[in-house]
Amino acid sequence: MQQRPPKDCADLSQVRVEIDRVDNALIDLIAERFGYVERAWQIKLGLGQEANVPWRNQQVFDKVRARAEAKGLPPELAEALWRQMIGWFIQYEEEKLKDELAEKGKSAP
Repeated sequence: MQQRPPKDCADLSQVRVEIDRVDNALIDLIAERFGYVERAWQIKLGLGQEANVPWRNQQVFDKVRARAEAKGLPPELAEALWRQMIGWFIQYEEEKLKDELAEKGKSAP
């Protein structure tokens, strides 16, 4: 089935089909991003770095706001979504790092 632009949707069922298509694409992209987050905590573990890197977070928020604005999306919406997502990822990384360090502590001679 071919993608239909919003203006070409004649009824609510067509809008819902397109929203479902976009939701599927978003999940695919978030899953891809999660793979990089998974790799990031592993690299941070080897470097002894913390999960939360405030300057990097701000850099991402700034880029997201600029991209949203360029696409006609309210920058506040994009930033709010990314703050929520990045907050979750940071918590995930912190837990993984803590668990790995605890596991290494158990296996240390």
